[in-house]
Amino acid sequence: MGEFQNFVWSVSDEMWFEGFENFTGMPPTGEDFRPCDTDADVLSSSALVAVYIMVFLLSLLGNSLVMVVILSSQVTRSVTDVYLLNLAIADLLFALTLPVWAVNKEKGWIFGTPFCKIVSLLKEVNFYSGILLLAGISMDRYLAIVHATHTLTQKRHLVKFICMGIWVVSLILSLPTFLFRKAFPLNESITVCYEFLGSDTTKWRLVLRFVFQIFGFILPLLIMLFCYSFTLRTLFKAQMGQKHRAMRVIFAVVLVFLLCWLPYNLVLLVDTFMRNHWIEETCERRNHIDRALEVTEILGFLHSCLNPIIYAFIGQKFRQGLLKVLAARGLISKEFLARHRVPSHCSSSTIASNL
Repeated sequence: MGEFQNFVWSVSDEMWFEGFENFTGMPPTGEDFRPCDTDADVLSSSALVAVYIMVFLLSLLGNSLVMVVILSSQVTRSVTDVYLLNLAIADLLFALTLPVWAVNKEKGWIFGTPFCKIVSLLKEVNFYSGILLLAGISMDRYLAIVHATHTLTQKRHLVKFICMGIWVVSLILSLPTFLFRKAFPLNESITVCYEFLGSDTTKWRLVLRFVFQIFGFILPLLIMLFCYSFTLRTLFKAQMGQKHRAMRVIFAVVLVFLLCWLPYNLVLLVDTFMRNHWIEETCERRNHIDRALEVTEILGFLHSCLNPIIYAFIGQKFRQGLLKVLAARGLISKEFLARHRVPSHCSSSTIASNL
């Protein structure tokens, strides 16, 4: 540890602390250390804190409403709704960590090692579970539409076990973060929360990054691309108009996920290649990558509050379910509810139409 501290303290703490704060950033040690002059951050720490708090509040409100609407519709809840309920839980738990990271952005890590482990675990588990749940939805739709298989798509108790399995897998994939993260003092004034594995920290953090990218993005993405390509082909070939309209919410959710997280993962992949010396690293490229990581990570964080907005604008039955909840609590009149009632021939699923 002393050798590590000598490397760290050999540069200005203020110069690289902001970049190091990125939870996937690498420690400036060994061959990864480059004494480059860093450019100013794209956003000031105050602006980042404001973004974190805004996303936290929007996610807290939106995902709580989604959970209330789905849970209040016991009779009409579909298999897809069970997936979307778990997705809302994942987004909500992820967002609950944002105030902690906002404080960390301003003051460094002031919460100690146990809280460092817990908050980091929550963050990782809910990222993994989010994309794995989307992959599960894609497989469910593939079986239901392409193969007309109803065993898994119609029995809700089975999908509950599938969701439980996804949470368990997400927890297992996140365990290295929980085990190796700690509050590490850089000097008397700055402490950070990150994985520390002794003299092999740099090597093992690269290994963990590969695991993160393969299981947390690439494999689920390939599953979604395979399933939805065949699902779309079947829908268009059979001219299943109602089914096609019903899939709009699901496609929108997947598209927004990709728009939010694909840029970050692509930049992270380039950064990984550079740190493995597969791409030549220069100070200019390092600054460009660091700025890109900062911007794209914020875009990824923003994703946790966007799904409820998709449901509100595209999901007709979600709007109807929300109005019923509001009417049941006396917040809107029954006359207003009747004027906005969805026709009875529409599907019964809370969010995802008749899927």
